[in-house]
Amino acid sequence: MDLVVRPEADPAQVLSVVTAAGGLLAHTLDGTVDDVRAYHDGPCDPGGFAAMGVAELVLHTHDICRGLGLDRQVPEHTSHYVLHWLFPDAPQEPDADAEDVLLWCTGRGELAGHPRRTSWEWRPAGPEWLD
Repeated sequence: MDLVVRPEADPAQVLSVVTAAGGLLAHTLDGTVDDVRAYHDGPCDPGGFAAMGVAELVLHTHDICRGLGLDRQVPEHTSHYVLHWLFPDAPQEPDADAEDVLLWCTGRGELAGHPRRTSWEWRPAGPEWLD
């Protein structure tokens, strides 16, 4: 399916798609049993699938807001959750916000002392799910 934004759409209307996507993710996760496997960028467990969905929502919301000239920050606890599940090797910078580390991990930002990333991968599941 294609999503086409009408030229006259205001920022709230553009961002309403994020709310709808978040609802779809929440309903999917609510109806999932703990031992189910999914596949998205590799096999993953429910926590990894949730983390990828949350990452997609917050990162693309960041991208949309940036494109619209809106100031928006990713909630700190959300950034920690995504980093824990998907980027276990993320830099542990004592003075950096988790949002800054997440944006750096996905090539969207700078992180002091680290070259900017031009490519990246996330880990959607723990090693016990890879067999």
